[in-house]
Formats: sequence, C-alpha cells, structure tokens
Amino acid sequence: MSDAKASYDIVVIGGAAIGSAVAAFLAMASGFDGSVLVVERDPTYRTCSTTLSAASIRQQFSTPVNIAISQFGIAFLRGIDEALAVDGRPPPDVSLVERGYLFLATPDRLAVAKANNAVQRAAGAAIDLLAPDALAREFPWLRTDDLAAGSVGRAGEGWYDSWALLQAFRVRALAGGAVYTDDEVVGIDRADGRVTSVRLARRGRIACGWLVNAAGPRARQVATMAGIDLPVAPRKRCVFVFVCRTAVPGLPLLVDPTGFYVRPEGPGFICGVPPPADRDMDTLDLDVDWPLFDEILWPALAHRIPAFEAIKLTGGWAGHYAMNLFDQNAIVGPYPDLPNFLLANGFSGHGLQQAPAVGRGLAEWIVDGAYRSLDLSPLGMARILAGTPLVEINVV
Repeated sequence: MSDAKASYDIVVIGGAAIGSAVAAFLAMASGFDGSVLVVERDPTYRTCSTTLSAASIRQQFSTPVNIAISQFGIAFLRGIDEALAVDGRPPPDVSLVERGYLFLATPDRLAVAKANNAVQRAAGAAIDLLAPDALAREFPWLRTDDLAAGSVGRAGEGWYDSWALLQAFRVRALAGGAVYTDDEVVGIDRADGRVTSVRLARRGRIACGWLVNAAGPRARQVATMAGIDLPVAPRKRCVFVFVCRTAVPGLPLLVDPTGFYVRPEGPGFICGVPPPADRDMDTLDLDVDWPLFDEILWPALAHRIPAFEAIKLTGGWAGHYAMNLFDQNAIVGPYPDLPNFLLANGFSGHGLQQAPAVGRGLAEWIVDGAYRSLDLSPLGMARILAGTPLVEINVV
C-alpha cells in the first residue's frame, strides 16, 4: 500500500515485528490521529529477522527490565485475538505453545544460575531451580551427571508463529491508517538538533516529525545516515530441523551450557548454536553453515539427550541477530542529541518477543512524551554514551 504524500508525522524504517508493532500501537493510541509511513525494503519478508526467527518467548533473563518486557509480551500473546482485533477480519491466532524453557547449568555456572533465579523470582516469574536428581526425575531422557542445576519455566514461556504475529501487527496498523511502502532509506536529513526528513530510493524526500529506526540488522547503516554510531552488528544464526526415531516427551525449549538450544517443532525438532568466535563475523548473507550442525551441534545434542544420537537432519535456514556488541541488550528510545530520532535496535536475538512492549513504549513516547506503562529508560542510548553497560547474561 502506498500514496503520494511528501510528509508524515511519523516515519518508521523497517516494517517487520518491531516497526509494525510501533505502527499498530500508534493506531490504537487514544487520541492519536497522526500520519504514519512504514518503509520496508523487503515486502515479502522472506529475508527479515522476524520470519526467520525461532519465535520464542521467555522470562528467564538476568535483567529486571527484560523480564518485565516478557511478562507484558506473554500477556499480550495470550490475548492477541482481542488486542489486535480488526472489524471484519478473523481474530489473529499466533498458535502460542507454553511449554517453558529449561536452562541447564554446570558447576562453574551454578552461582550465576542462582543469581539469575533470584532476579527472576523477585520479578514474579514462575521459575524453579532444580538440582540434578530432580531434573532426572522430571526429564528422564536428560543426561544430568555433569550438571549442577536446571532452571525450569513453569508458566509464561514458550513459542509461537512469528509470521502470524507480524501479520497481526501489520493488519492492525493498516486498519488504523498506516501506510506501508516498498522502498529503502538512502539518506536522513537533520537541522537544529532534529531529524527533518528521510530520502527514499524511489519516492525521494519525505518530511517527518518523528523517525523510528527499526531496521533490524541494518540499524547501524540507518543510524550512520543520521550521524550516529550504533554498536549493532548483523550476525548470522542458523536454525536446523531434524527428526528423531525415539520420543522425547515433555521437552521444553532446552538451553545447554555449551550454548545450543533445541525445542519441538511439529513432528520434529529445531535447534541452533552460536558459531565459534572466529566464524561469527558481521554478515548479511543467509547461507546456511551446514558444517556447524555436524561439527558442533549434533555431538552436543547427543551428549545432553542420548536419544538424539539417532537423528536425521531434514532442513535448515539462516537468519540474523541484530547484535548489540556493547552489552547484548536492546537500545530503545530517543537519541539524546536528536530527540525525534527513536531507536529500537540491537535486540541480540530477542526482538520478536520484545516487540509488543517496545512497540507500546515507543508509541507512548511519541503520543505522551514519556513511557506510561513500562519504563524502558534502562535500555536507552545514554548508558552506551556513558560507557555503563547493562549486561544481559542470558543471550541464546
């Protein structure tokens, strides 16, 4: 959808989960009647991080703000059929599966696991920290002899359909009058401490009152156009699909101390692991690193769940993390010296699950001039400019 206007109240760069969430919450904001343009370079969404995500949500973070973001996120997903309802259309359904996360810890990581659990429980998250014998009883297919503990999410964690969530946000934004255009930002103009316009490859100059950077793995490129340096880099993450001849009943989304994750998906399973540091380069390519499965993932899978010694790889794909190299936490809110330039970047693999809270928060900032529902200021750019990291330990 497009039109010929040369000026909008809000321009959002990036129309995937984060950008569309901002547009949708603006559409739902009481009293807001401004114009919104969403610029999306890939209208098919075939290469965007949202649709290539493993699409999960958890409360097992190490920072209170991330836990609070997920608590809103899970409540939002549970009630999405009403939250994003549009007259005349079927209610959205994201096929939410709440089967929890299982973070495993070896003895050298026990103190960290205990500290994280204390933060999570203080925030009201239903997370149990189990000793190895309790883990073995609850998950008899799990190897536990080298473990010290396992952190089990009892509610509010699971996975869902990323495409359905994206489309629900888009439909609600469009119903509220947002315009989506298939184009790419090639320049940003600023004057007197504010962004004044963006330049698009096809449509030319578009004046704007607010500019939102929701460009995912290309966030740093966009920020550079405004004269800002963001510590955000595109890092490739591969997701592998396999089937197993032996049942593994009750498998949650398991995160191993070696860094891999695995969870059920349909009749099989999906899994992934960060590549070794010397192979974890900045890249925008989407070529699957197939040796990663044979060399690293499969041996680790078989060690932790012996049934996975006999599995068959059936497919895979690659997507991107917009990695915040400073502290692995999102960068959200206005840039201090450019107050109408809003950042929603560097989610480090957590963007899809954080989209509802961040979309709501930035919409509140635009409409009300402040965060009303949840204070996202700990994720602001000020911490990076001051060199004071807010480190997220639980990055998967």
